[in-house]
Amino acid sequence: MKYRHYKGGLYEIVCEAKLESDPAIIMMVYRNEAGTIWTRPKSAFLEMVEYEGKTVARFAPVDAQQDRSTNMYPGQ
Repeated sequence: MKYRHYKGGLYEIVCEAKLESDPAIIMMVYRNEAGTIWTRPKSAFLEMVEYEGKTVARFAPVDAQQDRSTNMYPGQ
């Protein structure tokens, strides 16, 4: 599934993982359009943030229509 960051980047979820030092913490593993891999605690990935005076999702799911029109990895 793809998500758009509140500042505009498009990201694809790779998987969820447990943090080795604290298995109770679930990490989201995701990559950007350039293929760079990132991790963030799931709670932070899904949290709401203040941006330009509004409360918005840090990462918002990209709907199916947008998903079909945006190929992050051409040739795949």
